[in-house]
Amino acid sequence: MLLITGATGQLGSAIIDRLLQQLPATQITGLVRDEQKAAALRVKGVRVCLGSYDDVASLDHAMQGIDKVLLIAGTNEERRLQQHQNVVDAAKKAGVQWLGYTSRTLKDRTTMANQLMQGHFQTEDAIKASGLPYSLFRNVLYLDAVPQFVGAKVFETGIYLPAGQGKVPFALRRELGEAIANVLAADTLAKPIYQLTGSESYSFADVAAALTDLAGKPVRYTAAEVPAFEQGLRARGLPEVVAGRIIGFMTDIKNGQEDDVSPDLTQLLGRPPATLYAGLQELYQL
Repeated sequence: MLLITGATGQLGSAIIDRLLQQLPATQITGLVRDEQKAAALRVKGVRVCLGSYDDVASLDHAMQGIDKVLLIAGTNEERRLQQHQNVVDAAKKAGVQWLGYTSRTLKDRTTMANQLMQGHFQTEDAIKASGLPYSLFRNVLYLDAVPQFVGAKVFETGIYLPAGQGKVPFALRRELGEAIANVLAADTLAKPIYQLTGSESYSFADVAAALTDLAGKPVRYTAAEVPAFEQGLRARGLPEVVAGRIIGFMTDIKNGQEDDVSPDLTQLLGRPPATLYAGLQELYQL
């Protein structure tokens, strides 16, 4: 019996859709916060438990009879660590046999610019300290996030980001979900750590070149300097905290924090993951 937290989110949905191709729906439970969003899971035959990472009683209820738990990282950055600890504690209390967690591929926690990512490393520490058998799915930055980073008018204005020539082995969210589901559904013993990345690293200059080819018109990448870039974000009315997050992501990319290619995703999919070109073609429907 499997419990997937965050079951109606984009990653959770991708994981469950893949699991339903391999396992009976009766073996899958989804933890969800919203009754209306839960309806789609119920139609598929998935058992639904209403609750949240803050509601310990709901976590205890959801864990009953569960063998494997996948903790999908929460989005409440201020409470993330405590919320994750609540899930770990509930899993240990219920005697689950294995706990998975969707972490990140960042190389060095001591030199990260984006301090919001520390919560992932701290959660990994908590899981290791729990004594539970575990797997950490260290996911690369989603290729799906590229349109958000480059902006809606990328074909008119080009790409202007302070990422230097830093590279990322981007991967599509749906393929990461498929790979994680394959581990959940398998009878074999899971590895403690999976580095889930694309099979090649790309810079935003490469992104610009791919978009140029796909759209048939030039898209230029300009490696911005942080002060000018930050000033532009503020001129657009972005709150300081949001601007800081964006700059943190870009600085880590520039410094090579994301540039770590692993064969794990290819092995779990049984095929090479989508290339940058193919992924952008899908995302932009070009």
